[in-house]
Amino acid sequence: MSYQVLARKLRPATFDALVGQEHVVRALTHALDHGRLHHAYLFTGTRGVGKTTIARVLAKCLNCEQGVSSRPCGTCSVCREVAENRFIDLIEVDAASRTRVDDTRDLLENAQYLPTRGRYKVYLVDEVHMLSGPSFNALLKTLEEPPAHVVFLLATTDPKKIPATVLSRCLQFQLKNLAPERIARYLAEVLEGERIVHEPSALDLIATAARGSMRDALSLTDQAIAFGQGAVRAADVADMLGLVGRDAVSGLIDALAARDVPRLLALAAELAERSADFEDVLGELIAALHRMAVNQALGAAAASSGPLDPEVVQLYYQIALLGLRDLPIAPDPRLGFEMTLLRMLAFAPDEAGTAVPAARPAGQPAAPSRAQPAAPSSARPAAPSSPQSTATARPARPDGASGVASPSAPAAGTRDRDAWFELVAGLEVSGVARMLAEHSVLTEADDRVYRLRLDDAHDTLLADGPVATLERAIGARLGKPVRLDIEVGTVGAETPAARMDRERRERQRVAEEALATDQTVQQLLNEFGGRIEGVSPV
Repeated sequence: MSYQVLARKLRPATFDALVGQEHVVRALTHALDHGRLHHAYLFTGTRGVGKTTIARVLAKCLNCEQGVSSRPCGTCSVCREVAENRFIDLIEVDAASRTRVDDTRDLLENAQYLPTRGRYKVYLVDEVHMLSGPSFNALLKTLEEPPAHVVFLLATTDPKKIPATVLSRCLQFQLKNLAPERIARYLAEVLEGERIVHEPSALDLIATAARGSMRDALSLTDQAIAFGQGAVRAADVADMLGLVGRDAVSGLIDALAARDVPRLLALAAELAERSADFEDVLGELIAALHRMAVNQALGAAAASSGPLDPEVVQLYYQIALLGLRDLPIAPDPRLGFEMTLLRMLAFAPDEAGTAVPAARPAGQPAAPSRAQPAAPSSARPAAPSSPQSTATARPARPDGASGVASPSAPAAGTRDRDAWFELVAGLEVSGVARMLAEHSVLTEADDRVYRLRLDDAHDTLLADGPVATLERAIGARLGKPVRLDIEVGTVGAETPAARMDRERRERQRVAEEALATDQTVQQLLNEFGGRIEGVSPV
C-alpha cells in the first residue's frame, strides 16, 4: 500500500517540527544541549498531542551517531532506524497489553546489559498507568537506581493512576491540548503542501471536533478528503460529522425570540430527521448565546448582538447549560432537547407587568387603579444613568411644604397605597433594598418618577446601592425605567412593613382566639391537665 495516512506521514522527526508543545521542547532542548539528562521522563496529556512522538525524538537525540544534541542529524543509520521503528536499543512496550508482573520482570532482566548499537538503551512504556500494582513495584527498584546506560520514557493519559512513588522518580511533563485556532492553521499549511482544495470554515469544524488532539485532526482531515472526493468543504465536513450549521442555530434563536413554540418543535423534528447529535446542537446554541453576550457587552451593532435582550441571553445560556448536563439522563435526547427549549420560554420574562398608578393631583378625585400593559422587553429603553437617577435624601419640613404632600395627609389615596403594597410584595429583591421599600410610603408618582417617604427611624437604609437595586426591580416589574426620589421624614401612613406586622399580629390573635374557644381543645386540656405553651398560625 503506497498511501500513508497524514498522521503517520507528518509525524514530527525533530523538536522543531513539533506543534504546540513549546514548554516541553524548551526544557528538553536545554537538557540535551547542556548534558543535564535525567534517567526517567513521564509525558502526560490527552491522546494525539505528541507524547510518544516526543519520546521517539528524544531517543533519536540520545543515540544519534553525531552525538547527543537537541538536533539529531536524521540521516545516520540510528536516526533512520528509530524513524522506521526498528532500532534494537529502543524497546517500546504497550503497558495495556503487558500488565502482569512477570512481563515487567522479563522486560527489566536485560536492562543491566549494555546497549547493542546505541549510546543508551531506551525503554518507552506507553499507557504506563495500565500496569498492575505488583508491576509498578517490580519497576520501582530499577527506576530508582537504573544503570547509567538506561533511560525510561513513560507516557500516559491518566497520571492520577500512577503511584506517587513512581511519580517522584520521574521528570513529569504535562502536554497541553492544542487550541482549535492552532490546529486549523497547521491543517491549512498541510493541505496547501498537499495541493488539496479546502475551505477555512471546514478546517475550523475539524479543529473543533478534534478537541485538542492533532492526531485526531489529521485523521478527520483524511476522512474529509475521502468524503469530499479530494476537497475539504464545510458542508461536507458538517455532514460527515453530523453537525448542525449556524443557520439551524440561528433559526432556533429566532424562534425563541418570537416565542414560536410550533416553529421550535418543527426545528427539533427536522434535526431529528437529520440524525443530529442533540448534545452538539445544545453546544452550538450555547456558543451562539456566548457570542451574543460578548457582542452585547462590547456594544456591537444590533445585527451582531442578536434579537434577544442581554438578561434573556444570560437566562437562556444558563438553562442551556443545565439542559446539556441533564441530557444524558433524559429518556430520549430529542425529548431532553425539546424540554430545554420549552423551559427557556417558560422562564422567560413576561411581556406584561403591573404599573403603580400615579397619585391624583390636588383637588381631583382618586381614579380607579388598573393594570397597564408594559412595553415589550426588546423595546425597553436603557435606564437613565445620569446623576439625577440617584435618590436624594432631604429632611422633612415641619410645615409640610417639601414639594410633596404633608406626612399627616399623604397624596396617595387608599387605592394607591394598596397598589404600592402589591408592588412591593411582588418585587424580586432582598436585603437592604427590600427593607428600604417596606419602610417607605408612596407620596406621588408619575410615568417615570416615584416619590417615596422613608420613615426617619430607618434613615440608615438610604444608600445609592440599595436605591439603584430597587429602581431596577421596580422597572423590571413595571416594564419601564423608573427613577426614585426618596425623602426622609415622619411617615403618617401605614408602610408595607407596618401592614405586614399588623396582619401578622391579627393572624396570631385570630389563631389564639380560635384555640381558646375550640371545645375539643378545651376538653383535651381539662382531661389531661395541659396548657397551651404557644400558638403559631398556619
